Amino acid sequence: MAEEPSEPQVEEAPIEETPSSPQFDVIYACLRCGTTVPNTELSRLPEIKCICGFRVFTKIRPPMVKTVKGI
Repeated sequence: MAEEPSEPQVEEAPIEETPSSPQFDVIYACLRCGTTVPNTELSRLPEIKCICGFRVFTKIRPPMVKTVKGI
């Protein structure tokens, strides 16, 4: 019996992760009780609601200060 020609083996190069800028997790705070919750935890929940039952959150700004030059 004749053997069927097999497909040529292609070696895949390992995928290197490129170093990206540090990603800051967005943190929200409940307006009523002040509980801080990261965005990843809020996205897992079926509805956006604090443990106290309030649905209004404010975004906490990162500690980085941006400097913009004037013209």
